Amino acid sequence: MASTGASQGNAAGRRGVTRQRTALLAPALFVLWAGFGLPLLTLGLESIRQFTPGRIGAVAGAPLTLDNYRELLSGAIADVLLTTFWIGAAAALIAEAIALPLAYCIVRRLSRRWRTLCLSFLIMLVLSSVLMKTYALELTFGSVGATRPLLRLLGIAPNGRPYIEALVIAGLVHAIVPVATLTLLGAMQAIDPSLLDAAQSLGAPAWRAHLGITLPLAAPALVSSLLVSLTFAISAFVIPMVLGKGRVLFLSNTIYTRFSDIANYPSGAAVSLSMLALSMLVIAAIALARGRRGTRA
Repeated sequence: MASTGASQGNAAGRRGVTRQRTALLAPALFVLWAGFGLPLLTLGLESIRQFTPGRIGAVAGAPLTLDNYRELLSGAIADVLLTTFWIGAAAALIAEAIALPLAYCIVRRLSRRWRTLCLSFLIMLVLSSVLMKTYALELTFGSVGATRPLLRLLGIAPNGRPYIEALVIAGLVHAIVPVATLTLLGAMQAIDPSLLDAAQSLGAPAWRAHLGITLPLAAPALVSSLLVSLTFAISAFVIPMVLGKGRVLFLSNTIYTRFSDIANYPSGAAVSLSMLALSMLVIAAIALARGRRGTRA
């Protein structure tokens, strides 16, 4: 009898804890559903409706269709998709290649005062307006920028697609590097500098010591920083819109055009959900590959 009463008391206690946890989580779950789940559900329903030209959005009661998703296989959308991901991936990788040594130098090579100044400058870059920085790049390196005579002298066409693509990549790198550097600072601080000293005292050159010690120890933070950088790059809107000059478009620009310019809400919803799904697949693949590599190690 005593054991039965004790088990019943434990079960009642667990139910009470469960109710308390549910009550505490309820506001957060409601906000998550209202701010994320419900809009996604609305996009999903809109994406399978039929669009009627001349109307704003889909017609109420119109038959459901998958034509909006079939449109994604067209040449124009496929080209925008490819452009978004290869330019975004290139910008993220270049930004990480710059941010890693920059974070190391800030942590290990600068005095406390200069470190504080560098951190303040990076935070200022993160918080400053993306639109302002993008137009600053356009007025400096764009087709009518201050460097136009130099570009002409070097035989580079400022309105050529290769140069515009390079300019978009540069704009993305300019925006990503501060965020990536701040993300990597903690990992650089956690690496014991005596490990590098020991490796070099045994005859390893500095570059070999960094490749064998610094890079593996910073790999988890580097992957996290890469995921943040890639997410920012492929979802960028202002940078490709301003620097791309209508010739280099991202999926975000296509989504904006479908919703605002031609009021094709079903198509815009289909492109939005497809971009979200593809982005999550790419990010999940990178994280999974890193997890398997860490498990093997």
